[in-house]
Amino acid sequence: MSHRPDRRSAVSDPASPGSADRAPEPAREDTPDEVDRIIAEWRRERPGLDADSIDVVGRITRCGVLVRNLSNRMYDRHSINQSIFDVLASLRRMGPPYRKTARELATSSLLTSGGMTMRLDRMERDGLIRRIRSAEDRRSVYAELTPAGFALIDRIIDDHLEREREMLRTLDPDERRQLAGLLKKLETRLRDLD
Repeated sequence: MSHRPDRRSAVSDPASPGSADRAPEPAREDTPDEVDRIIAEWRRERPGLDADSIDVVGRITRCGVLVRNLSNRMYDRHSINQSIFDVLASLRRMGPPYRKTARELATSSLLTSGGMTMRLDRMERDGLIRRIRSAEDRRSVYAELTPAGFALIDRIIDDHLEREREMLRTLDPDERRQLAGLLKKLETRLRDLD
């Protein structure tokens, strides 16, 4: 069995004290990574197989896992998770009175309404939101930020955006705009296929 170095120890944890002073060493673009090795293995084992999609999809998948792991460390410091952050941020962006229906929240987060109901139940128990029936349509129920939920998202958003900026630090502004445009184009295609 071959020994692989623990890659986690080679990268500074942006959540650790003093890490803002130390940027992780950027990987060289010409150095083969795990995705390159996977493609090479398929080419060796199945020379006629077109495995080029792995070059993009494999990296998007791996980046998604890494982004989620880095974000979760930040959420853990605030005793929440990604799901709660998404709802708090969605409500906060609405402006006063900071409310949306459960259906609107479910649509924006790609959840079923049942999944959103469970999420809102927990947030209501934690005092982050309250539910309010619509005066116009008694069947509609709004989730509204409480003062505690408002204060929490306003504390977290700065950490969240700083974490994202740290993730993107090796890309210049033009590269970030280009990548954002390409990912938007890809997301549109994926939604069409769903």
